[in-house]
Amino acid sequence: MSLDDSLARMLARFAELRDILASGDLTPAELAARSKEYSDLEPIAREIETLDAMRRELDDLSVLKDDPDGDAEMRALAEAEYHDLKGRLPAVQRRVEVMLLPRDEADERNAILEIRAGTGGDEAALFAQDLLGMYQRYADRQGWNLEVMDASETGIGGVKEAIANVRGRNVFARLKFESGVHRVQRVPATEAQGRIHTSAATVAVLPEAEEVDVAIDEADLRVDVYRASGAGGQHVNRTESAVRITHMPSGIVVTQQDEKSQHKNRAKAMKILRARLYERERSLLAAERAADRRSQVGSGDRSERIRTYNFPQGRVTDHRINLTLYKLERVLAGEALDELVDALTAEDEAARLAALAEPAA
Repeated sequence: MSLDDSLARMLARFAELRDILASGDLTPAELAARSKEYSDLEPIAREIETLDAMRRELDDLSVLKDDPDGDAEMRALAEAEYHDLKGRLPAVQRRVEVMLLPRDEADERNAILEIRAGTGGDEAALFAQDLLGMYQRYADRQGWNLEVMDASETGIGGVKEAIANVRGRNVFARLKFESGVHRVQRVPATEAQGRIHTSAATVAVLPEAEEVDVAIDEADLRVDVYRASGAGGQHVNRTESAVRITHMPSGIVVTQQDEKSQHKNRAKAMKILRARLYERERSLLAAERAADRRSQVGSGDRSERIRTYNFPQGRVTDHRINLTLYKLERVLAGEALDELVDALTAEDEAARLAALAEPAA
């Protein structure tokens, strides 16, 4: 089906929905469903109408500028407007094409952010803390809420592992390309010789799942409770509040000890487990659908090295799109991270548009 055919069908459906909603002959459930569909279609319908209007105006201007009997001044004016409009048309068409791409239904969801220190010992744990701080500051700038659900601290300002819940508008859409291995090159504070060390931390971004998204059979769970370790005073020694949940079929293990209440720790652990199971299913489906597509921006694989933060040169390089920014401090401050996110999103859109065009080629 051509692009124009797709646009025509979408406009027809939008008009049909408008008539259905105006009729008032709907049950509450039907009204809610049709209203949501209409609301989802409205932005692209308006953009399509803008595109159609620009195309019609372009045709009219073409007639005016090429009319041999027309007034010379009018023809010159039409010529100028024609070229101006023709120059603006591709951007509008690109926006329409991007809006037509199949949407990732998880894009609007909140996310579970997992950061783990990799190779590099204490320096890797310090870098993991730096990454957590970067995402915290980025979340603040986006108006999101980032809640650290669990963190295993090293005692020298680093974290071996941190799990956070990020809530807000389009969280997963903005963070999903952050999954992978983040590498740092810098001189550690403990390095007496001033030598540059390379360390790494892994990041995983999972869409938050609701109970309706993932069916978990209680019989498939092994739940262990134990005394929390680490900071917590006398409470640590008195109560078995920490929870470890093992999902037997998948082998996924989640531990949670951040809360003093065993009930709250179990609820948080189940939230993380649902997210991991949901992402596991999404990854399997994505692998099947994209088995023959190698142009996608990253696989979300935690073992894939995606980015290097080089302190001596003050640069950040994203290896998936070969983009280097000499704004390391601003990226870590959460200020310039949008530049990387926007570039990755644009590259992904371009790759998916190219994949859609392949069958017609």
